[in-house]
Amino acid sequence: MSDLKTQSLKRPRRAAYVLPSLFTAGNIFLGFLAILRTIQAAMIYATRPEAGAEQFAFAAKVIGFSVLLDGLDGRVARMTNTTSAFGAELDSLADVISFGIAPAVLAYFWGVQFVEPTAAPIAFDQIQDIGKLVAFLFLLCGAARLARFNVQKNPQPKNPGRPDRKYFVGLAIPSGAGMIAAVVYFNNGFPITFWPYSFLWLALTGMLSFLMVSTWRYYSFKDLNLLRPRSPLTVILLGALIFLIFYFSQPVLLIMATSYALSGVIIRIAGIVRRFRPGRPAQPEHQVG
Repeated sequence: MSDLKTQSLKRPRRAAYVLPSLFTAGNIFLGFLAILRTIQAAMIYATRPEAGAEQFAFAAKVIGFSVLLDGLDGRVARMTNTTSAFGAELDSLADVISFGIAPAVLAYFWGVQFVEPTAAPIAFDQIQDIGKLVAFLFLLCGAARLARFNVQKNPQPKNPGRPDRKYFVGLAIPSGAGMIAAVVYFNNGFPITFWPYSFLWLALTGMLSFLMVSTWRYYSFKDLNLLRPRSPLTVILLGALIFLIFYFSQPVLLIMATSYALSGVIIRIAGIVRRFRPGRPAQPEHQVG
């Protein structure tokens, strides 16, 4: 009888399963809102540049909040022991909207739509076509990244890391979307009008697309448990980070997004360099997708 009581106490109530899905529903809503605000910004920028830029910046901030919610829903599900196949599938569909469609639309309208056609060495229609292709590739690679994450149980990167840490194989789609949002937010939402900057923007978007479908190692932070006791130094650093984000959000968020996106590239390059040096053989590790 006591064992049955213990099991009943450990088993979460049915209402608890709704809590992670609420975060996922909020993620979907924010992605939908980002798409609407991006389209609205593109419609009004020609006549009211300040208002249009404000809408672009708002869409970027909304995507940033989506990244936060995406990190919370999984943690809440694990903390409350309410993980389910339905929640995992719903989360993937939400990611396609918030981190695939929304940033792809933002990347195109913000980085291509308002390029001055007379200053470009090629036709303006060609620039737009290239922009549409790159934005679509970002969406396609993000969807492929999510599909690979769902079907592979223990994917292995080309450059295995420490066996006591968990890694993503390829850049996670929220990080790619966060990078696009951080650049737009850093520029206060004012779109690109100079064609060389537009090509650099498309190169960045294409690079993010490649990183998402790559097999390069990225630290996942999923083995970081904030509920465990921490040293005073950790608390100080965390407090300083919150302070910097609150008062200097634009440069700090851009630095954070850029550093994480480059971390996989740097680790990959370092792994290639180590091949030319004698060292210990790589050991298998636990991966999270």
